[in-house]
Amino acid sequence: MAVDLLLGLQWGDEGKGKIVDVFTKNYNIIARFQGGPNAGHTLEFDGHKHVLHTIPSGIFHKETINLVGNGVVIDPVIFKKELENLEPYNTNYKTNLLISRKAHLILPTHRLLDAASEASKGKAKIGSTLKGIGPTYMDKTGRNGLRVGDLELEGWKDKYRILADKHQAMISFYNVDVQYNLAELEDEFFNAVEVLKGLTFIDSEEYLQRAQEDGKTILAEGAQGSLLDIDFGTYPYVTSSNTTAAGACTGLGIAPNKIGDSFGIFKAYTTRVGSGPFPTELFDEDGKTMSRVGNEVGATTGRPRRCGWLDLVALKYTVQINGITQLIMTKGDVLSGFKTLKICTSYNYKGENIKHLPYNIEPENVTPVFTEMKGWKEDISNMKEASQFPKEFQDYIEFLEKELNVPISVISVGPDRKQTIQR
Repeated sequence: MAVDLLLGLQWGDEGKGKIVDVFTKNYNIIARFQGGPNAGHTLEFDGHKHVLHTIPSGIFHKETINLVGNGVVIDPVIFKKELENLEPYNTNYKTNLLISRKAHLILPTHRLLDAASEASKGKAKIGSTLKGIGPTYMDKTGRNGLRVGDLELEGWKDKYRILADKHQAMISFYNVDVQYNLAELEDEFFNAVEVLKGLTFIDSEEYLQRAQEDGKTILAEGAQGSLLDIDFGTYPYVTSSNTTAAGACTGLGIAPNKIGDSFGIFKAYTTRVGSGPFPTELFDEDGKTMSRVGNEVGATTGRPRRCGWLDLVALKYTVQINGITQLIMTKGDVLSGFKTLKICTSYNYKGENIKHLPYNIEPENVTPVFTEMKGWKEDISNMKEASQFPKEFQDYIEFLEKELNVPISVISVGPDRKQTIQR
């Protein structure tokens, strides 16, 4: 059986958690393949709002296995809090939540190192979530990391101590004021590790291989967005993992020829949290309206999201590098009421009109070129079928499909699970 992928196509916050939750009924296994608690996947149903950071978004479906893959980095403290938040909802996480032994652990000193590094950058800071993600991946590639499987071996605390001592020396090197009580942080960490050890650790690549042979349906869940990919994103304002389709292969141990559909999620407009270039960013009343109506606040950091018109140049780029076969558009309802809508269809790049994403999209190099379309007044958030959409919204969708040459098969018109329309 092929493994399907679900990926964000912008700078994250596209609504991946909600769509994974909606899609879960079609899959036996939901497998998260990269990132860590810098993700914030928001799900709403039955009058409740849930925010997941590391646990896959299929966890509320009791019959579905949820796997945290080898490409994920896990903070036991945050993971423990996520489990505690699940307790009132009668989930089966003790039996249907599996952890790859090859997943790396975020130590308390990783978070401190993250804070020290970001503080040292001053005005050049990249907008880190300060969750210790970058330093953990640095230790992974530096072959120093502590992995989930180490917790089953004797002497793992000795390995922890060596790494934590190294981090403290590095924190001192940055020469910034980072206040902390490591003894308290370690007590919390070791307690959370014991909770983590109560879950099932597996050799996930072998597990997924057998699942495919047995005909199980698998959906790989991405975190962050393609424009935050460590290789293909707007470097250095990116995350520390491969958020694109290739990351699913390395983050789960899946062969490239086993990939089936690649579902790509994008907002009907564009948002970004933190620093970094954003060609279509709005600073006027339209941008403020998007932010207010769309409730654009980061689920992990609580930071306001920057808002702007849809950037079709960037979207074409991420559709291409991910091999997207079906598109999912979210938050079309937020655009209701705009008299005129704008879509960036090309860039003026150093005096030349281009339709591809160049190496550098800083404002001194790039000016967006917009195509204007007529907006719609109707509130579409309560609509149940695509046939109910106003003509202007249909025109907007069809214009994007023609430009991207990929069908938009699902439209989300609100945060609730039920506000999802198949086309």
